Amino acid sequence: MAIIIDESTRVVVQGITGGQGKFHTRVMREYGTNVVAGVTPGKGGGEVDGIPVYDSIREVMELADASIIFVPAPFARDAALEAISGGMDPVVIITEHIPVHDSIEIMDRAVSHGTRIIGPNTPGILSADKCKMGVMPSHIFKKGSIGLISRSGTLTYEIVDALSRNALGQTTTVGLGGDPIVGLGFIELLDLFEADNETEAVVLIGEIGGNAEELAAEHIKQNISKPVIGYIAGRTAPPGKTMGHAGAIISGSAGTAKAKIEALQSANIKIAEKPGDIPELVKSSI
Repeated sequence: MAIIIDESTRVVVQGITGGQGKFHTRVMREYGTNVVAGVTPGKGGGEVDGIPVYDSIREVMELADASIIFVPAPFARDAALEAISGGMDPVVIITEHIPVHDSIEIMDRAVSHGTRIIGPNTPGILSADKCKMGVMPSHIFKKGSIGLISRSGTLTYEIVDALSRNALGQTTTVGLGGDPIVGLGFIELLDLFEADNETEAVVLIGEIGGNAEELAAEHIKQNISKPVIGYIAGRTAPPGKTMGHAGAIISGSAGTAKAKIEALQSANIKIAEKPGDIPELVKSSI
């Protein structure tokens, strides 16, 4: 199986008439994603490559199940709140540079509605050979039994490619997003992979900053029976310096690669020293 999205997911693209929305809608459809509608306020009645465009989510509530947002940062909050109120699930927010207070409001509304948010500032989610909601390069993915959760977009691609080249296909790959405040995290996704009959092992790609990996390690100790293989990016990052994006900042001894690696190892998680080591660690674990 896959988690969260599959071939039955009906997707609406918010911001479909923009450059990024148009381009990635075409690519998602080429992968097999069931894109049923687009939403751009003021552009209702038009179409993009045969996909009807509407003015609001309210008009597509009976057509779509899930939303992906390619709306510029100043308007992303309103788009996300509209998707949540309209019952879309998941809501994948590709947009970066959303103000923190807007993200806080989005997450608060999502919790109250039971909506799963992926992102903001995420490459999205891809269930191999089933559905893609995001900007991940489709050609590197192969269907298989490895789940992948990542805080780093570029590393996701490198590691998925390494897995695929080593005959280790994937069930679902999820990019958590690079902002300090994001929706779904390691713990929720680990639980979904634990319950998925087709997922044999999970690759967890973390990075410096925050304590998400440490919390995940404690959760794994108590709740996850499947093998987890980890990699932590940013081992040489200096304290206090932003590395890559806003979520990757070390504060004192908290959030360092060393602290995260030690926490994960305490949960009997095999840690790769470099991304290229991951396939062999996976093979030795399943």
